[in-house]
Amino acid sequence: MSLRRNALLWVLVTGILGILGQWDPALRRWWCLPGALLLAGLAYEAAASRRWHLRLRFTGPEHWLLGRPHLMRLTFIHGGRARVTIQAALAAPEGFAAEAHIESLRLAREPGTAEIRARARRLGRYSWPVPEIRISGPLGLAWWPKHVAGECTVTVIPDIVNRSARVAGDRAGGGQRAHLGGGAGSEILQLRDYRHGDPLRIIDWKASARRRNLISRELSEERHLEIMIAIDAGRSSALAAGEVDRLGLYVNVAARLAQRAAEFDDAVGILVFASQPLAMLPPARGDAAVVRIRRMLSACRVQQGPSNPTLAAARIRAMSHRRNLVVLLTDLEDTSQEQLIQAVRLLRPKHFTFVAGLENAQIMALPLAPDEEPLAPYRTLAACEYRHALSSRVRALRALGAAALTARPEHLDQAVFEAYREARLRRRA
Repeated sequence: MSLRRNALLWVLVTGILGILGQWDPALRRWWCLPGALLLAGLAYEAAASRRWHLRLRFTGPEHWLLGRPHLMRLTFIHGGRARVTIQAALAAPEGFAAEAHIESLRLAREPGTAEIRARARRLGRYSWPVPEIRISGPLGLAWWPKHVAGECTVTVIPDIVNRSARVAGDRAGGGQRAHLGGGAGSEILQLRDYRHGDPLRIIDWKASARRRNLISRELSEERHLEIMIAIDAGRSSALAAGEVDRLGLYVNVAARLAQRAAEFDDAVGILVFASQPLAMLPPARGDAAVVRIRRMLSACRVQQGPSNPTLAAARIRAMSHRRNLVVLLTDLEDTSQEQLIQAVRLLRPKHFTFVAGLENAQIMALPLAPDEEPLAPYRTLAACEYRHALSSRVRALRALGAAALTARPEHLDQAVFEAYREARLRRRA
């Protein structure tokens, strides 16, 4: 319980009468009257608040896209006829970015609705917290805590290709998507039964009409890519990367690349690793493969140990028998340079490797010239050392024949899409 302004005024009157009673014996007991009225009013409000029952209903998406803002509506329902004023402390689950605030609502026969906008920063399944509620007494003397029943569970899943990324991918493809399945290098090997997720362009409609069943054409794969995306889930992936953590950013980039590759009928596989490989899906085509990839990515969690890309590269090399595009999403700051070099050497004879890491935007924004602050020279030296360490690692990987770069979180997906575009152009050449 917390007193409101009306109750505080009664307390003030009681105190003034008590002080005056010390000076004038005729007013000695007058303070008891406002004090007794205040206690009686509080007792009445306590009894009235116990009779009021509130219900809560959540309205919002069941699946939240990682890193995107969504709106959750909370509807409070009061079954009584009397008007009730409530205050609700709205908050989001742990792992969500949201501005907690207190919402004041007046309820009668019509329900009241409050909204909170939040952004999921980590994958997983979360129970939305029931807000703490206090209700105003009918006399306006105090706020009384009230429990309200309600339950809501949301699941955070990887993001999909948004419109801007889709347009960028169309430009990266050079407008040649319609020619991927025909011409030289795309001969028909055989006919087979339709499989769920097969693109419409490979369906043989004449054969399907003759057999009265959907028949797909099995094409040669000379002009199609196989992509393996290796995601670092080690301890450094828990660091912040814009609106999400680094693992969340890697997962979003992998999900978008898989969706884009499926549109070009390229095969995509996923490997999640930390100190050892954790989960893997071999390269596959079609929408069904994208669904499996998104389901596996949704289960990714940050591991406490360091990451070992060498073991991940060995697993990819043992699994894949064709030349692949291997996209390694890792932290160039924390991962051992020797392990990265060994990983690239394992993949180099057969696969084209693209290593993408993140750079700290705050450190990169530090001025190189020292200013007049006492600690400015030390910050400048630290920034120069950070830049030099990243650039030396990138140069070492490029010297081995791998494509390597570091990018800011908001530019990582563009860099990965550009590497995919160049790999497709080399495949077509």
